[in-house]
Formats: sequence, structure tokens, C-alpha cells
Amino acid sequence: MIPRLFVFLTMVGACACTSTFLSAADSTSDRPNIVFIFGDDWGWGDLSSHGHPYVKTPNIDRLVAEGTDFHRFTVASGVCSPSRTAVNTGQFPARFNIDGHFAWVPSNAKRGMPDWLSPSAPSLPRFLQQGGYATAHYGKWHLANNMILDSPTPAEYGYDEYGAFNCSGEQIPVHEDAERAIAFIEQSVDGNKPFFINLWLHEPHTPFHTVPKYEWRFRHLEDPADQIYASVLSHADDRIGEVLDALDRLGVTDNTLVIFSSDNGPARAATPTELKLMYDTATGAGWGIAGAKGITAGRKGYKASLFQGGINVPFIARWPGKIAAGEIDKSLISAVDLLPTFCEIAGVELPASYQPDGVSQVAALKGESALVRTKPLFWKFPSAWPAKKTASDHWVSYAVVDQNWKLVANVDKTYVELYDIVGDPMEHHDLKESKPRIAAEMLVKLAAWQHTLPAEPTGDVFSAERSQ
Repeated sequence: MIPRLFVFLTMVGACACTSTFLSAADSTSDRPNIVFIFGDDWGWGDLSSHGHPYVKTPNIDRLVAEGTDFHRFTVASGVCSPSRTAVNTGQFPARFNIDGHFAWVPSNAKRGMPDWLSPSAPSLPRFLQQGGYATAHYGKWHLANNMILDSPTPAEYGYDEYGAFNCSGEQIPVHEDAERAIAFIEQSVDGNKPFFINLWLHEPHTPFHTVPKYEWRFRHLEDPADQIYASVLSHADDRIGEVLDALDRLGVTDNTLVIFSSDNGPARAATPTELKLMYDTATGAGWGIAGAKGITAGRKGYKASLFQGGINVPFIARWPGKIAAGEIDKSLISAVDLLPTFCEIAGVELPASYQPDGVSQVAALKGESALVRTKPLFWKFPSAWPAKKTASDHWVSYAVVDQNWKLVANVDKTYVELYDIVGDPMEHHDLKESKPRIAAEMLVKLAAWQHTLPAEPTGDVFSAERSQ
């Protein structure tokens, strides 16, 4: 039996710890809820509101109509795991040597990566949990991998509840994400507690898990790949609609910030590929990469590129009465900004020891002022050089954005390109020859950032498999 004095002291300590995370706002239901919906490989052009020729997304379009569409939002990588690391930590993923997706242990070791994001790293859900929020994660994880059996579960990062795949333990069916999120919302509302939910959708990542109802919805499309792609996006959009309807039904829509975004740009097969089934150990059987028909609406590159097609993704924010309805905004917002932004919205004070790479964008979300960003944004990705003929826009290993300038560089920085990312968002005009001073200054900033990065991963981030 545990002594009563120990229990009392533990409770006092927990209360004292929690109090350091709270500002004037207390832990009651009048504090805003946050639902962060993160698609997987969802291109900027893969919304009917962004002009897609045949994909229909009426529920996301509802968010566009009732919220603000932020056109300059960028994620911190062109692929999954580092992009999600930035959301969770508010820091550039290169600080954790997470430059690519988490795979099985030999692949991680070969690429100089850890086997998972350290649970001791800064964690958005943990900050919110310690600040009095009910926290949950449903859907894709991929801050480890289901093939690494001793990797930490999402619970170790500050989630009260979770149901996930691409993690250790049981893998939930990919289409149960919204159902579980709704149950958690109901539970939180009933308990009069503010909630934070990650709803990290599988769609439209491979395998494409089609359902007859949605294939039938797009039976008029002649190309089977178009039918597959449209059907999985439609299915995801319907599940988003179910969550929005639940917020309405429970009377918490006006007090809930809902954001829809994507972890990176759309995937595409590099060469003509046969449409066939594939199997994934986390999600099961479905259609392969030939079914990937995502579009970037003119942005250069696709998934795994540090050009805008790989990192400039949809970002729709709705918060009735706080965020303007039906507006388009071109504030420069990054995925590393989400942690400080969400914590400010929640009234949760960040620890004094925390060093964010992002900045709070609450004022930008509310349309109150255009933030003059003083912190540059940086990217790192192991791209091939020279560029492959089948992936001509996938050679960039480093990128830096500062104000309206974007510099991209190959792996050894012997070749660079410079763009005015505001005046030329599609990156058509390389200005390094006409703006050599700016290119040189940007290269100096990039080199200085590189010197802050660790040479290799450290800490409790390696599977026991490495010693076998």
C-alpha cells in the first residue's frame, strides 16, 4: 500500500507543477478548444475551394467559408516524420537529426537518424496537458514506426488518450479516427474540460484504402486513378464533416479553433507506374502510388521537395468571432509556430527553459496585425545531387526563408538559387545573379544555422535492436 503522506505530497507537487503552466485563464470550459486536423500528402491544390477539377471537399470548403485561408503557410519538411516533429516540438526537426521518415531500425541507422522522437523533447500536448487541457491523438503517428516494437507510444508525449497507427502497439483502423475524436469531444464537454485533439488523417497517403460508397461517388471519372484519389479525399472530407457536426451538436463550435493542414505536398510516382495493390504493415492493403494524383496548383516540386510544391500546403483556420470568415491571408506562418500559437490561445505559459524556433501567430490568425518575422525559417533534407532526371525539382538539401527571400542550396552548397517568394511564389525566376549580395547574406545565415545542429542523435532515442 502507498503511504498517504506520499500520495498527498505527490498531489501537491503535481498541482504546483501545473500552476506554472497556467496564466490568468483557468482550467474551465470557457478556455478555447483546439482541433488540429493534419492530412498526409494533401497537396495545396487538392481542395475544391482551391480549384481542383474533380475532387470535392465540401466540409473543408465550409472551413474556408467560415474561416481564413492562409496561403503562405509552410511545413518544416517535404516528408512526414520531420514535419510532424516540428508541430510537436515547435523546433526545426534537424535539431533532433530527424531529416527523413522513420522506417525500420537498419534504415534509420544508415541515415544517421534516431529511431523515434525523444519523449523528453518539448511537446505541445504535454504543455497543454500540464496547463489543464484534455489531450488526445487519433490517426497517423509516425514519430516512430510500428516496426519498432520498443518505441514509445503517443501516451509518453502528453496525450491522455490516443488511437494511432505508425506507432508501437495496436494499430487502429484508418477510418476510425473521427469516430474516436468525436467520443473524446463528448467526454471532454461532459467533463467541462477544454480539449486539444490531433486528428491526423491517413489520406491521401498510400496505400489508398478505397470504400465502395466513395468509389461510386466518382464513377463518372474515366481514369481509375482519378477515381481512387477523389474517393479517398472525399471519404476524409466526410469524416472532417462529422467532427464539425459534432462540435455544432454539442454547442462548442464558437469556442473551438479548428485548423486543417497537411504534413507535406502531394506524392507522385517519378515514372509511369502500374496501378496495383500494395500492403502496408500499419494500415493494410490498398492501391499503390499510381493512384497518387495530387496537385500543387502550379507550385514547383512534390512531396520530398523543398520547393514550394513540397512544403507550401493548405492551412485553413476557423474560430468564429475570433478569426475572420471567408478571408485570404498571406502572413508567413510555419509549422514551428503552432506550438507557441496554440499555447498562447490556451493561456498556457511556456517553460522559461524552452527555446522555440517558432513564434506565436495569434495576432496573424485574428487578422489584427501582420507579424514582421525576425526569425528566419530553415529546412534540411537529404536530397540527391546532381538532380535526377525523373525528379528535377528534388535536389534541394537546404533552404532558408527570411522576409520575402528564399534561398535553396544543394547538399554541399556549391549551387544555390534565390527567389522573391512573395513576388514569385511559384519560384519561376532565380535572382542569384541579379541579387548577389542578398544571396551571399542568405548563405551566411544558412551556414550559421548549420553550426547549431547536432552532429548525431543522442539520448534515449535508439531501439534495442541496434545492439543485436
